[in-house]
Amino acid sequence: MLSVEHLVKRFGGVKAADDISLALAAGEMRAVIGPNGCGKTTLFNLITGYLKPDEGRVLFAGQDVHRLTLHGVARLGIIRKFQVPSVFPDLSAADNLRIAGSNEPLTDLSRVGLRGQQHMKAGTLAHGQKQWLELAMTLAAKPKLLLLDEPAAGMTEAERRTTVELLKTLRADNTITVMLIEHDMKFVDALDCPVSVMDMGRIIASGEYHDIKSNAQVREAYLGAASA
Repeated sequence: MLSVEHLVKRFGGVKAADDISLALAAGEMRAVIGPNGCGKTTLFNLITGYLKPDEGRVLFAGQDVHRLTLHGVARLGIIRKFQVPSVFPDLSAADNLRIAGSNEPLTDLSRVGLRGQQHMKAGTLAHGQKQWLELAMTLAAKPKLLLLDEPAAGMTEAERRTTVELLKTLRADNTITVMLIEHDMKFVDALDCPVSVMDMGRIIASGEYHDIKSNAQVREAYLGAASA
């Protein structure tokens, strides 16, 4: 489904992406972790076509995304949700979904745990609920590849647990491929999905969380420092 091949992106003399390669099969979920400034956001920008690589390419369903416009990339089914929820605060939750293209807003709200909230103004929802509303709006675009930037940021523990279950449900559906950036290691562990670890523009390890967390290079670059 997604094939990232030897991506290099330079900003001046700094390589924000340094020979990055990875692949995701259809229906797979993968978390990308690493310290601030390691290149995670640059990777997302390259996958979505916001940035053009200096070397390498991104193939999605066999097409080179960098030969397409941003609208063309979206039409392929690559959809990104940013860290800060972007909703229409003065409109109801249902109307937010209608604007996003949903024909069944009540069903779509129920899908993300917002049953009964359809008449609530989006601006009055709790932070976690806004995140779930925007997730529903993103899903209304019928993504094939969904990129999530820190989906648990700013959430309470209860909201994080609910978000884990929502994302596991998406994975079980097997119709959407998901890649997410996250800093919350408990959240990543709970997702029980493959993980790629970045440091200084490179992927330094990939595998299941319980395996990579004991990797000495990973602990030195990120996990050890995060737990200190």
